[in-house]
Amino acid sequence: MSQSPKPPKPPESPSPAVPTSTDVARLAGVSRATVSYVLNNAEAVRISEPTRRKVREAAEELGYVPHAAARSLRAGHTRIVLLPTSHVPIGPLYSTFLNELQWALRRLDYTVVQYGSLGLTGDEAARAWAELRPVAVISLGEITLSEHNVATLKRAGARAVITMGPDGVPGAHALVMDQAEVGVRAAAHLVDRGRRRIGVVVPQEEGLELFSAPRLEGARSVARSVEGVEVLPLPMAYAEESAAALAGRWTGLGLDAVFAYNDEYAMLLMRAFQDAGLRVPQDVAVIGADDLLLGRLLRPRLSTVHIEMPTGERLAGLVDQAVREPSAVVRRHDLMAAVAVARDST
Repeated sequence: MSQSPKPPKPPESPSPAVPTSTDVARLAGVSRATVSYVLNNAEAVRISEPTRRKVREAAEELGYVPHAAARSLRAGHTRIVLLPTSHVPIGPLYSTFLNELQWALRRLDYTVVQYGSLGLTGDEAARAWAELRPVAVISLGEITLSEHNVATLKRAGARAVITMGPDGVPGAHALVMDQAEVGVRAAAHLVDRGRRRIGVVVPQEEGLELFSAPRLEGARSVARSVEGVEVLPLPMAYAEESAAALAGRWTGLGLDAVFAYNDEYAMLLMRAFQDAGLRVPQDVAVIGADDLLLGRLLRPRLSTVHIEMPTGERLAGLVDQAVREPSAVVRRHDLMAAVAVARDST
């Protein structure tokens, strides 16, 4: 039996033509140069608002998007600010700060690219970031960069390398956030309340030592300066079971106060204390950090260390200045202030 012939394939639809700046110029009735000036937000050329509106409307109608690589070639650099993504848990305070920073950079016409750098060494990270030819890199301090790494990024076109953390790196602008000060303020507050045996929660979650180690050292510095004060590190995971286990052996530790790393750990531990029959603050004083709203809604209200962070707009301005003045001497900026806020839990 003969097989019936297969029906012919329908003709393939041709791919739609990619709109160009010439198409936008023709539809808007302007020159290609005007299209470039408008869509690249050129400030040096004066163009009327009606003309700008016509160009944007034409680009929107055609679905035209400028080519980033071509734009970079014309300008001699990209507008990419590379922000390595955090691979450690960050609380609401830092999350809000980073969101504000990204919005502020966008308003300055930068493109923020978040880069997953988990598992990379300093050399590997610098080479990977350099491949994208960013105009600036903001390192959050989770990857230890060297002077050589900064030089690698600058040779690839980065006009500014900015590090955030307790220490600076030669060749990079340093945005210093002194976490030790948080521990100092918390411990000093507890000492002022008459507490002498202070536990300091050290989160067991990987990566948080970037914050917890200097906070513990800050608390220890207070103990060294005040006779009779002792500080004991207390490993604890952010889990009910871990908090309950610590609360269950609290009486045997002989401690009368705890700096619980931050408000989230403090709230978890305070609930565990209450479940174990310990009174806050009579049996144990509790202080956190970050001054979250939820801590004010607890009973007893949570004492905390309020951390004064820079606005995202201020930091974006520092990045923009560093990009526009790449030959300027690198600077150190102290970005954080801390103050203890007394409430009912201490």
